[in-house]
Amino acid sequence: MTTRSTPNRLTAVGRTIRTLRSEQGISLTGLAAQAGIGKGTLSELETGQRNPTLETLYALAAPLHVPLAVLLGEEPGAEASDDAVSARLMGIRHHDDGGITEVYWLTIAPDGSRVSPPHGPGVIEHLLVVRGSARVGRAAEELTVTAGESHAWRSDDHHSYAAAGEGAVAVLTISSPPPG
Repeated sequence: MTTRSTPNRLTAVGRTIRTLRSEQGISLTGLAAQAGIGKGTLSELETGQRNPTLETLYALAAPLHVPLAVLLGEEPGAEASDDAVSARLMGIRHHDDGGITEVYWLTIAPDGSRVSPPHGPGVIEHLLVVRGSARVGRAAEELTVTAGESHAWRSDDHHSYAAAGEGAVAVLTISSPPPG
């Protein structure tokens, strides 16, 4: 998280990670291994001593079985970023059937690219490019999308976001089906 990182925000994100991990009976070592991050890094995140990147939060969201927005505290305006992508939560909707829809303002840096880990089964991402162009989608099935165009894909496998030249600005919607 970059722009909206405050000590309170870092503490809240860390508390959420620790609570979810404990509720699911996952050890610190176990979650770190599942997420592919160091145990020390996870410990520092949980105590609010480390600023989590978008990549790290996504790595943790998958084994915790929660959408990114939950780790961000479901607070509109909450932001997470890494060197290539910045995602600002615009809103989240919990549906009566248990499904969740997250909406993000996404900025992909010029010549930036990142691979996102798989989300849960049935999760669909839909990206509408507002400015620039982006190459997005499931691994080996990416499409180039320019301003005014959109692309949707199942994100239950590795998928990527990339932009050349001027970068890209887009609206990303992530729809998670009801549990079970």
